[in-house]
Amino acid sequence: MKIQVQHLHRNRERGMATVVFIALLAIMMILVTAESRALIQLHREVRFLEQQQIKRLNAPTTNSISTAISKIK
Repeated sequence: MKIQVQHLHRNRERGMATVVFIALLAIMMILVTAESRALIQLHREVRFLEQQQIKRLNAPTTNSISTAISKIK
């Protein structure tokens, strides 16, 4: 009888280890998904800022003095 009780106890321990492992794996997958979404959002924001900077740098300046070069004959 003692052998059967020990065998049953070992099976429970193995089952608990499997449950704990699957739970940790699920938590890790949730974290990876959350981080992936955050990185995608950050990438979109960086692209948006880059487009704004390009527009700002390519815009004609309004406070500049226009100069004309004339040819003297």
